[in-house]
Amino acid sequence: MHSENISEKILSLLEENPGMTTREISEKLSVSESVVEDTLKNMSDIRQKILIVDDEMDALLALKVALEAEGYNIAEAKDGYEAIDKVHSEIPDVILLDLMIPGIDGFEVCKQLKSDSMYSHIPVIMLTARGEVDDKVEGIELGADDYVTKPFNLKELKARIKMILRRNQDI
Repeated sequence: MHSENISEKILSLLEENPGMTTREISEKLSVSESVVEDTLKNMSDIRQKILIVDDEMDALLALKVALEAEGYNIAEAKDGYEAIDKVHSEIPDVILLDLMIPGIDGFEVCKQLKSDSMYSHIPVIMLTARGEVDDKVEGIELGADDYVTKPFNLKELKARIKMILRRNQDI
C-alpha cells in the first residue's frame, strides 16, 4: 500500500472517529501498528524535509547532523533506486543528490523526477566531486536547481538550501 494512500485512509478514519486508537486503525487498514504510528508521526512533522542521496556514509552522516541542527527533517537514501522510493514516500521539500551513486546515477534520478509531474516541483541540488563544466551543464539541463561541487563549504550549502526553499515558497 502506498504511503500517501495510507495517510489519506488514516485521515478519513480519524475524521469519522477522532478517538480511534492506532491499534484500531491498523486493524481496520490491515497494516502494522508501527506503520500507522510512523505515518502519523510523519504527517505531524511540519519541519521542512530534505532528502540526502549519497552512498558515502561519512558524508551523509555529517551532512545529516549539520542540517538536523538547523531544524530540518532529514531523510536519506544510499542509491538511485532508494532515492526514487524515498521521494515517493517522504515527499521532500528539497533533494541533495550525489551524482555518483549505485543503481541509477544522480543524473538519471534527476531526469526521472523532473519528468514526473507529481515530483517535478521538488528542487534538486546536485552534490558531486565532478566539477567539470559539462557535468554541471548536463545537471542543469536535466532540471537540477543548483549544482555544488565537493568538497563544499557547509555554510554556503545551507545558504543555497535556504534560498531554494524560500524561492519555492513564493511559487
